[in-house]
Amino acid sequence: MASGQDGYHIECVDAPDDRDYTVVGKGLHAYNIQHAGETGRRPLCLFLHAPGGEVVGGLVGSTYWDWFYIDLFWLREDVRGQGHGHRLIEMAEDEARKRGAHSVYLDTFSFQAPDFYRDHGYEVFGELTEFPRGHRRYFFKKVL
Repeated sequence: MASGQDGYHIECVDAPDDRDYTVVGKGLHAYNIQHAGETGRRPLCLFLHAPGGEVVGGLVGSTYWDWFYIDLFWLREDVRGQGHGHRLIEMAEDEARKRGAHSVYLDTFSFQAPDFYRDHGYEVFGELTEFPRGHRRYFFKKVL
């Protein structure tokens, strides 16, 4: 813990208390709204179900400030390469357009599926090398 002469101190924690996290989150949210207006954030989630009902993949994101953000996108290995990913991303983009989103963004690693996104019209707007070591992290965007 580091203390200043003014009585304030800084504490480093691995697992923040929910109350502390909420104070920072609400403070930032209020500041952002003051400068950019309400976000209009809405979750946008699609799940792929196997014939028996089991979830075998999906796409999790949200729309806000007229953008669509893809946070998670995964398919179980045995259902990859069958067009399910293509259907999921097209359905998600269509729903984002209906909500007024003009663009979409996401990040992925070099060992995940950067070529999948390139094949679907996404372009790299940022890249971090050695993240994690021996790999790259790509940031993609696409105009809807």
